[in-house]
Amino acid sequence: MAGQATVLEDGSLLSRLDRHLLKLERFLALLSGLAVFGLMVLAVISVGGRNAINAPLPGYVDWIEQAMPLIAFLGISFVQREGGHIRMDIAIARLHGRALWLFELVSVVLILLLMAALVWGSWAHFDRSFDLGAPMWSRDSSIDIGIPIWPAKLLAPVAFSVLCLRLCLQIWGYGRAFVLGLDAPAAVPMIQDVAAQAAAEAEQFEKRD
Repeated sequence: MAGQATVLEDGSLLSRLDRHLLKLERFLALLSGLAVFGLMVLAVISVGGRNAINAPLPGYVDWIEQAMPLIAFLGISFVQREGGHIRMDIAIARLHGRALWLFELVSVVLILLLMAALVWGSWAHFDRSFDLGAPMWSRDSSIDIGIPIWPAKLLAPVAFSVLCLRLCLQIWGYGRAFVLGLDAPAAVPMIQDVAAQAAAEAEQFEKRD
């Protein structure tokens, strides 16, 4: 399941790097949100044009294809930092202390290996599309209105590279917690149990009142 998490901060170098990377992650997540809003605006224009003057937005599907990497990839590092990705907590919830940190460490290392392979593969995919000597620097384009596809392909290795940086910081954090036997390490998501989540949600509603 995807649960709520808290990320603790302290004065360590790890925590400072975490906060600096968080600024970049928030910016990318903002771009992702703006892409969603932009698609909504395009949908209104396209549907409105079709109904009003029988002229939908040209290349509407092409623009959707261009925006999909913005929506799908740019926020993944921020969500990883906040512990918001889907998790199976049946076994993990029973672990505590060094056993928990070791399990999280191994999990994040495996994720990093996968993401490193995806960075390599997605960059090769971008490289096949990009050509400085071609019109609009592109060897391929969208079918309808001919938008160059390489900018959308570039977003995948960029977003995955940021996620790799986040995973490296989390490996550092979990490794530090395992070696030192910390109860509440910094720069890693501390997954809350059901009671803690309910208390946090109740506190948010009280602040709104």
